[in-house]
This record gives sequence, C-alpha cells and structure tokens, in this order.
Amino acid sequence: MRHRKASLKLNRTTSHRNAMFRNMVTSLFKHERIRTTGAKAKELRRWADHLITLAKRGDLHARRQALAIVREKQVVHKLFEEANEKFGHSAGGYTRIVKLGRRTGDAAPMSLIELVVVESGGKKKTKKKATKHGAAKSKTAAAKKTAADTKDVKKPAEKKKVKTESKQKSETKKKAAAKKKTVKKAVKKKIVKKKPVKTKAKKVR
Repeated sequence: MRHRKASLKLNRTTSHRNAMFRNMVTSLFKHERIRTTGAKAKELRRWADHLITLAKRGDLHARRQALAIVREKQVVHKLFEEANEKFGHSAGGYTRIVKLGRRTGDAAPMSLIELVVVESGGKKKTKKKATKHGAAKSKTAAAKKTAADTKDVKKPAEKKKVKTESKQKSETKKKAAAKKKTVKKAVKKKIVKKKPVKTKAKKVR
C-alpha cells in the first residue's frame, strides 16, 4: 500500500531522482521552458509550484528553503524579485504542459513545460499566434495613423511647392515675352536706320 506516497519513482533511486529534479527546476526558472518526457513534466510541476509559493512569500526563511533546492543563487534571486509581478495575481496554475508527440528512437511521449506569466490586470498571456495577430493589427493601425498624419503634414508643403512652381513658370513666360519685345524693337530700329539707296541721275545730252 502506497499511502502518502505522492511522488513518482521513475525507475530511479531517491538520490538520483532528487538530483535530477533539482537540475530540471533550476533550468526551468533559468530558461522559462523545458522539453522533457510527459511523466517528468508532470512531476516537475509540483517542484516548480512549491518554489513559486516560497518566492511569493519572500522572507529570509523561504529564500533559504529555495536555495536548498535550486542549484544557482542567481536564479533564486531572480525568482524572488519577479515572483510577485509575474505570479502574484494567481493562486496556482503557474506552469503549462504542452504535448509534443513521440520521441524518435524509443517513442517516449514528449512534452514542453513552461511558466505561465500573469499580467498586472489579472489576465494570462495568450498564445503566440494570438499575440502576433494582435501585434499585426496594432502595427497596421499605427501605420494608418502615421500615414494620415504625414498626409496632413505634406498637404501644405505640396501646395507651397505647386505655388512656387507656378510662380517660376509665370516669371519665365514674362521674361520670354520681354525678350521677344526687345528683339522686335531692335529689328524695327535696324530697318529704319538702313540708308536709302542713292540712284545716279542720267545725264541728258
């Protein structure tokens, strides 16, 4: 009868099993996700939830209890600093297990265990696809706003450009007309200034 024996043996000795889960919990809090077998992931969830409750408590005794489990001091300090921000609004469900299928070789069922971060409003973060879709929508909305702003900004500048171009054209036309007038006047003066041809009178005998 296995009364009050909650943990799994996993075909390992006690020392081997404890060392393995201590390493796995350390890497889980360090990288925030781990790929492992399904049975190990389910057992690892218990260890992770226990450490997160200690981190939410946050006193010196809880920190020393966590340091007795986790291998690295930096990981414990990071966990205790960010625990209330990430997990303070929920009383459980700190991890998520996603099944990945069978492993090639021995066909063991593989799973991905990751930390579920809770936002300040009390809502869990959605999956990556939803966040990408929302980000794309926000990007398109922002792009539309910027385009509208640039149009509003560009309109007076474009009008100024058109005005300057029309002024330049009118000035060039006026200059050309003035040149033509001066040329015509000069031609008329030359015609007037031409000396009359003297015809020799025939002598009458």
